[in-house]
Amino acid sequence: MISQVQGTLITRELDRVEVMTAGGLAYECLIPLSVYEALPALGQKVTLFTHLAVREDAWQLFGFSHAYERAVFQKLLVAKGVGPSLALGILSALTPERVVRALREKDITTLMRVPRVGRKKAEQIILDLADKVDSVGSGPTATGAPSSPVADDAMRALMALGYNQADADRAVRAVLETGGAADVSVVVRGALGKLTGR
Repeated sequence: MISQVQGTLITRELDRVEVMTAGGLAYECLIPLSVYEALPALGQKVTLFTHLAVREDAWQLFGFSHAYERAVFQKLLVAKGVGPSLALGILSALTPERVVRALREKDITTLMRVPRVGRKKAEQIILDLADKVDSVGSGPTATGAPSSPVADDAMRALMALGYNQADADRAVRAVLETGGAADVSVVVRGALGKLTGR
């Protein structure tokens, strides 16, 4: 089992990276969009928490920024009809915390925002995982994305304006830490101020 890869980032693409370890071995990892947005520059050190998927015709390594994100990915694989590709797509569209909350609250609408997830698929995922999701624990407090409904809506608004998830995450968290969580518009305005330096 390969549970973690640490080394120098030598390839950085939207859906995959290559990491060269100190021993001279390069690992290719498939990643969700959130990981891509948080990656350092090429040539910098990086650590990814990994999941190895073994099939008859291929071995694939999936990389995540933190263990919690990997745990959510692994939990998604338990659902009927959800393979590694779809699980990666879900984590590209939603933060791990938002996925867990959608499962707990049986929020079909949120899951249906993910490409390739229609109503039947969303219902199946919730049916399979709603009572199992607590076993993944809670998300990281320092590095995870904000996970309140207001934070999620504010992040979506910022990303619709062209900001990437990592920048939107940092700006929204900064606003929430100052107590500015009255409503989405307040958070978005505050976050925009931080992103534009106003």
